[in-house]
Amino acid sequence: MTPGQKWLGIGCALAVLCIWSSFILIARSSAKHTLTAFDIAFVRFLFSGLAVLPLLAWRAAGAARLGSVLEGMGLARALALGSIAGVLYCGLAYNGFFFAPATHASVLLPGSLPLWTALIAAMLLSERIGPMRCVGLAFIVVGDLFVGGASLLPAFDGGEVWKGDVLFLCASLTWATYAVLCRKWRIGAIAATLAVASSCLVTAVPVYAIGAILGAWPSRLADAGWSEIAFQGVYQGGVAMLIAGVAFTQVVTTFGPLRTVMITALVPVISALAAVPLLGEPLTPTVILGLVCVTAGLLLGLRAVRPLQAVAEPA
Repeated sequence: MTPGQKWLGIGCALAVLCIWSSFILIARSSAKHTLTAFDIAFVRFLFSGLAVLPLLAWRAAGAARLGSVLEGMGLARALALGSIAGVLYCGLAYNGFFFAPATHASVLLPGSLPLWTALIAAMLLSERIGPMRCVGLAFIVVGDLFVGGASLLPAFDGGEVWKGDVLFLCASLTWATYAVLCRKWRIGAIAATLAVASSCLVTAVPVYAIGAILGAWPSRLADAGWSEIAFQGVYQGGVAMLIAGVAFTQVVTTFGPLRTVMITALVPVISALAAVPLLGEPLTPTVILGLVCVTAGLLLGLRAVRPLQAVAEPA
């Protein structure tokens, strides 16, 4: 790794920390406005897809085939990344904010990434999980149980917070899968982001638009003001998807998936503490315990990560 590559990775890591922390706060705040969760995802895919069209057209002008536009990725892998990091992740995460508070998302969404990434990397990349990393992952599981377990008790009385917790855990699983696949397939940051944005534009956007027009599912796009739609498009599609997508994938390329998710150890702390004054959410004892356990697990895991080893080229 050259010094330039190292500093590029560090800069992208700082950008990911800032954007991911603000994403949790803004997504939870958006759940209290007009648009539904799938409306927000639709606006995200539409804006990001249209934004990358000029770059795709420029690349296609000098490309002999579609695969070279996406750096040899291939159509099947592009659609796979779009389905995982686009449709599945957004559908799960945005719906979770309609049930659970931002403090829960802070612990379960970024905090669970090391757990899922370690398990998936062990299966797909044959990454070894050492003793100290196992201890760190155990702390993360305990932290998730503190937060998720506390929401199960009110469920017997009709509470729905547990639904958001489950959705956050599943969303974290999909993003971890995306990170490991980018590493396994050796896909660059820009190519991966272009694949996600373009595949969602040609698949999810028309399907959702037609279904909303025909009344197949509820949509409140017609009721929302243009300012709300424009903000969601610029932030969710431009900042959270394109900028953060390129930055995150660059960090994965530079430091590997396990180091990357460990670097995000500050996201749960920043977003959870910021949710108290900005969103008026209380820090309950179970959330504090979960936050402490998850952060400790992330830090232990970070200390346990060894220097990266070369990954064999996929067949």
